[in-house]
Amino acid sequence: MTETRNPSPAPIHVIGGGLAGSEAAWQIARAGVPVVLHEMRPVRATDAHKTGLCAELVCSNSFRSDDSETNAVGVLHREMRAMDSLIMRCADANQVPAGGALAVDRDGFAASVTLALEKEPLIEIRREEVAGRPPAEWDNVIVATGPLTSPALAEAIGALTSEAELAFYDAIAPIVYRDSIDMEKAWFQSRYDKAGPGGTGADYINCPLDREQYEAFVTALIEGPKTQFKDFEKTPYFDGCLPIEVMAERGRETLRHGPMKPVGLTNPHNPTVKPCAIVQLRQDNALGTLYNMVGFQTKLLYGAQVETFRQIPGLERAEFARLGGLHRNTFLNSPKVLDEKLRLKAEPRLRFAGQITGCEGYVESAGIGLIAGRMAVAERLGRDLPPPPRTSALGALLNHITAGHIETIDAGPRSFQPMNVNFGLFPPLDFTPKSPDGKRLRGPEKAVAKKRALSQRAEADLRAWLAAG
Repeated sequence: MTETRNPSPAPIHVIGGGLAGSEAAWQIARAGVPVVLHEMRPVRATDAHKTGLCAELVCSNSFRSDDSETNAVGVLHREMRAMDSLIMRCADANQVPAGGALAVDRDGFAASVTLALEKEPLIEIRREEVAGRPPAEWDNVIVATGPLTSPALAEAIGALTSEAELAFYDAIAPIVYRDSIDMEKAWFQSRYDKAGPGGTGADYINCPLDREQYEAFVTALIEGPKTQFKDFEKTPYFDGCLPIEVMAERGRETLRHGPMKPVGLTNPHNPTVKPCAIVQLRQDNALGTLYNMVGFQTKLLYGAQVETFRQIPGLERAEFARLGGLHRNTFLNSPKVLDEKLRLKAEPRLRFAGQITGCEGYVESAGIGLIAGRMAVAERLGRDLPPPPRTSALGALLNHITAGHIETIDAGPRSFQPMNVNFGLFPPLDFTPKSPDGKRLRGPEKAVAKKRALSQRAEADLRAWLAAG
């Protein structure tokens, strides 16, 4: 009698051997499904990479905080370790001293990732460029090509999504935690009380400056230290997205006739006095925990941003979920073009992962690669894999990318920009943490207790999700 064997599943194709692509390929193979990993280096080099190794780190060698109790990226580390992450395994094996952070020997780390992928029998690494739209016969594809996606592939993606939905440069305004804004000085109001789509007429937080405060602020912008573009970035300025300090350099009155214009707004704390200028912050996520500073994209150094923006009344104690920037980065308008399983709505055989989806950071990219890999496997095997809970770090990040971001309240350019994982992306707690003796906490103690509670909830909910799967 002839033995009948189940045929091996058709391979899943992963384009890009960075952190996201490497993690996705690993997750697919460990689930018993063959995978072809396409990496164009070293056949075609990029302006930033130096080797042909997979998961090469081109910037810092730090994976940031490893504190899983009070830091969101530490929570992400913990979740990825629980899901057999190759990136975290190799990071742990190549760790170098860095205090409470997880930093790695960059060469040893990339070599470890590459070796693991090469030794895995279900992974085939092809050193070739996918120059354009993936072939039609590839029915399950993960695109994880990162911020330096090759021009030919970027053009193909742009054709599928429309040019307006694929950005080639970050234009990042700082994002502030809502609960760190002093509402004794700031207030809610839309300009002329106008209620735009999804708005109420009180959709912006407004921070007023008098003449003296405005002049000091403009001086700080002009004189503050700024980052310089790398040679390969050649980032163009365009009027719809000028760095705020460049606007200030064009004339000291420019800002108060631009993003800081004080018209159509009345300060309820001092209604008879007209501010010289007003900074507006717009809700940035569906949870209402994060607000972005409208029109404040900037190249100021991070330390200078914090010092300068805390001069603004109402933001003296502002805590930033993300600081501003402007640099080369290819990424999708993911909330509009991707579904909850990271598939391109216009062509669902294509799934995206890593920085091209609009996440920021090594670990975040790898984390989205991990989820993309598992979702691709589930689809190949005919199984249903619901997204991880939004209360987990992975689920919160995925939700921000695919569903949780508010594009805009009124007419204007899209505001979706790359984001690191942070507790502002997590759904709020349904209780207020208290001290062991039941007393109400204040200040730093309250903030730490809140983070611990969010971390504990994330751990329990992810454990339940993994058990159910």
